[in-house]
Amino acid sequence: MKIDILTLFPEMFTAVTQSSILGKAGEKGIININLINIRDYSKDKHNKADDTPFGGGPGMVMLADPIFGALEAAEAGKKRVIYMSPRGRVLDQELITELTEEEELVILCGHYEGVDQRAIDYWNMEEISIGDYILTGGELPAMVLVDAVARFLPDVLGNELSTSDESIYSGLLECDQYTKPRNYKDMEVPEVLTSGNHKMIHLWQYENALILTRKRRPDLWKAYLEREKNLTKDEKKILEKVVAKPF
Repeated sequence: MKIDILTLFPEMFTAVTQSSILGKAGEKGIININLINIRDYSKDKHNKADDTPFGGGPGMVMLADPIFGALEAAEAGKKRVIYMSPRGRVLDQELITELTEEEELVILCGHYEGVDQRAIDYWNMEEISIGDYILTGGELPAMVLVDAVARFLPDVLGNELSTSDESIYSGLLECDQYTKPRNYKDMEVPEVLTSGNHKMIHLWQYENALILTRKRRPDLWKAYLEREKNLTKDEKKILEKVVAKPF
């Protein structure tokens, strides 16, 4: 997948795109992240990319012309163009899965009070939000989107089960995790996890995930109960036990 990111602050992305999983995916050629500085397409001698809004109000609005220039350089007319915006569709599992099917994406990061609406309209941008809160710009939301999408690309995580078993994607919150040593500050790792009995370990993890989801995310719990599940006899017993358990 190739992702063009249009931003006023390309330096913000370097640590993310060149490190950890995304960095390794880039080295393997699985994902190609191309950073485009919107200021490079400003016709102002000071590389100005914003101005005061018509109608008044606080803050500045990003100019349409530099954005048009950056989008043209990215050949965005042939690609799916996303604008990170708090008024957009919320990024969720369904949307992430949908985006992974694209070969190319273009992401515009707004700043200040937003961007000239004409740029959004002309390029038929799809507005996407990462939540009902405001950040200083679209750079951090763009990083969240890229990281979430990249994890579903083949060979990025190195294990096709890594995403399907994770919190949220499985329909349940992830179970508690432990590592060495077995005893730390008089706190013991649950004995079943060190037993080597894979069936019992799985059932413990399933029950733990059910309990956590019921306690912390009633919305996910309700959706999980309503959805058809292909459970084993033992898993059904665990589910019935947790459903009947008072909290």
